[in-house]
Amino acid sequence: MTCSKIFSGDLPELTYEVIKYFQNDYPTLHSCILVNRLWCRLAIPLLWENPFSIPTENYNFIKIYLHNSNSDFKTKLIEYKIINSSSLPSNTLFNYPSLLKYLNINRIILSVVRWFEVTIRTSNPENGLNLEFNFSRDICVSFLKIFIENEVNLHTLKIEFLDFTNTSTYINNFNNICELILQNTNFIHNIRNITLFVELFNSSYSNNNEFKLIENRISQIINLQQNLKKILIESIHIIYCSFNSNFAQQIINLTKPFKLKSLLMYEKPQIEVLELLLQKYGDYLEIFEYIFNHDLSLNQQLLELIIKYCKNIKFPCFVINVRLFTYQIFNFIENIKQNLNYLSIMHDYNGKGDTSSTILQNLGQILPSKLEYLLLGLNRQDILPLIKKYIMKKKRVRYLAINNDFYESTSDICSDNIKEFISLKDEVKEFRLYNIEVQSYSGLVINMHNYVRTIN
Repeated sequence: MTCSKIFSGDLPELTYEVIKYFQNDYPTLHSCILVNRLWCRLAIPLLWENPFSIPTENYNFIKIYLHNSNSDFKTKLIEYKIINSSSLPSNTLFNYPSLLKYLNINRIILSVVRWFEVTIRTSNPENGLNLEFNFSRDICVSFLKIFIENEVNLHTLKIEFLDFTNTSTYINNFNNICELILQNTNFIHNIRNITLFVELFNSSYSNNNEFKLIENRISQIINLQQNLKKILIESIHIIYCSFNSNFAQQIINLTKPFKLKSLLMYEKPQIEVLELLLQKYGDYLEIFEYIFNHDLSLNQQLLELIIKYCKNIKFPCFVINVRLFTYQIFNFIENIKQNLNYLSIMHDYNGKGDTSSTILQNLGQILPSKLEYLLLGLNRQDILPLIKKYIMKKKRVRYLAINNDFYESTSDICSDNIKEFISLKDEVKEFRLYNIEVQSYSGLVINMHNYVRTIN
């Protein structure tokens, strides 16, 4: 088949099939642009189908989009020194807005806010915050108008409302974008995929008028999708919610099938209610986090429920006083280690004494060889000898990062400006002998909330 296409002169189609493999490899796609006109014409649409989600600090695409905004708005931006006339391209080779396929409302807002932080506050620090509030809304709305006017063929709409972004600027922008979408329903009439992710840590938001407005507009957008063959609740993530009987019962009573993927708790749960929830959905649970309290009986009951009903946990995270670190947790890890890929154990720094040696010794014996990630937040001491004895010499990890206050404060171990273990060059070389790569702590540590958003 390939040979016949080559001999028939169908080379562009074959080239496109090759370039499509680099869809998320942005550096390679940029290189493809430089090969020749054909490769450029094939690579550009892939780069511009979802530009707001490209993980880079380069926001030049925002300026290119602004080139397509109306002249009055561009004049206003120049007047307030948000942009200068020379920064806007006089002409573009492609109609870039028309290439959009994926629209993530949250990414649009955060990209604009971040662009303000990088470019505007640096050049105009005195008025940067006021300008952000006044103009980020106008820019977000301008982008939507540009996409609507260019009649983009939108493939996927992602609606994310994240708790940590719950600021007046963010909420206003979110509401304005949703309102504009509802005023131009043709913009979303051909959508094939809608992803909804609402993250609320504080249940009081449910009584907030602004959130109710957002909730109403999201519902309207979903109800407009007549072409959707089915709407599924694929998964539910319970993240630091007030875990009372009414809340849990609402989830238990849902008739549509779904998977409870994440359960992150900081309050004392009602054991009876939790057991009902885990009986029904525990098999699907992949992420579990609990901040242990001083009620040893409750801690033991909770762990017993998790061991009994949740056999497929991949990422448990414990925040615990080391004095309360009992054999039940080791037993729990032993029971789930067949599926265990990630493990976080954090010390709350309120306890006294030192059980770090016991923790590391037991973990060294029970951790599975395929463990991808281990995060330990232990009490203030030099744990390096213990890491070497129980982790390094047993080759239990592939990558290692340590950010220990002990190194930061102890002058005879390292200088004051050294914070991370990766700065200790001789130690890094020693770990490399055991095929363990020492990396930066900030670069390796997993943000739990970001991880939850990626597991569907």
